Amino acid sequence: MIYETIITSCSPEGEVHIAPFGIQWHAGRVLIMPFQPSTTLQNILQTRSAVLNLTDDVRVFAAAIARKKMVSTLATGYEHCMRLSDCLAHHVLSLDEVEPDDTRPKLWMKVLESQTHAPFMGFNRAQAAVIELAVLVSRLHMLPAEKINQELQYLQIAIDKTAGSNELEAWQWLLDCVNNHRAQQTGMQQA
Repeated sequence: MIYETIITSCSPEGEVHIAPFGIQWHAGRVLIMPFQPSTTLQNILQTRSAVLNLTDDVRVFAAAIARKKMVSTLATGYEHCMRLSDCLAHHVLSLDEVEPDDTRPKLWMKVLESQTHAPFMGFNRAQAAVIELAVLVSRLHMLPAEKINQELQYLQIAIDKTAGSNELEAWQWLLDCVNNHRAQQTGMQQA
């Protein structure tokens, strides 16, 4: 089972990187499989640490993909480990094992510390739609236009029926990314 989370990692110089990540839990360890190349992969390999953040604010997922600066972080007390300042829970992770792969290496992380900050009330359908669109947007370069259009039409139903202001804002950021991608594709076809 894959859980949609936010991973915060730091460069050795302390620059924080925030990225949505589907992770897996296996016998108390966390499995992260970042694509190569990626900032998260580089940061974890260099610092051997990261923080897994759990949030119900889907704007965080959208902001990371759309490169919006709306998220703040706090120190955890562990070197190179910053957490989202507004999250439901966080887990400080330490790199335990690496399984090399040319496309997606497996990073096995052990949990050093876990803290809960607020209860999880559940996701509504619009929140799930935003997370699905964030995943789609992160893979625009790999998907045909027809697939993107089909997914957007289907996800739009949940937005229309159940979205609040946070979900609408996040949805628009991601739609802007899709529209920019379409414009670039059209421009390349015309060139």
